[in-house]
Amino acid sequence: MTWAIVMLILMSLVKIVLTCLPTGVIEWLLSKFEVHAKLSGENASLSLDGKRLKGTEKQKVIDQFNEAIFLEKYYIYPGDEERYLHPENGGTPLVIDTKKGNKDVKLFVYRYDDHIDVVKQYKKKVIAYRVLSESLQKESLSVAGSLA
Repeated sequence: MTWAIVMLILMSLVKIVLTCLPTGVIEWLLSKFEVHAKLSGENASLSLDGKRLKGTEKQKVIDQFNEAIFLEKYYIYPGDEERYLHPENGGTPLVIDTKKGNKDVKLFVYRYDDHIDVVKQYKKKVIAYRVLSESLQKESLSVAGSLA
């Protein structure tokens, strides 16, 4: 009988601790499973058609990427990664090299009229998803024109 009471008290304490976690812990847990992670200027290097973006152009593109709205994640079948990394009608991608923790991450950003496709590649994994950002779609086109 005493074991039942002790177990009830322990389970109640575990429930209270798990349901009342501090905000910092919750944000850390959510960032572990976040698909569209935020970029920082010091860790990211951007290139378009082999030419690096620097200064205010780089910061503007990073801010617009961070403000983009996540729409959906694509399921990539095994062996079908190349189709997402080099799409037929994708054009020239904006390539973002960054670090997440101790992992090197490469993002390929493909612009379309109604959305933006982002392909995230790290280690041997490839994740593709769609975001919506009118400012990034329009602004990136002018950046591409100024670099050409």
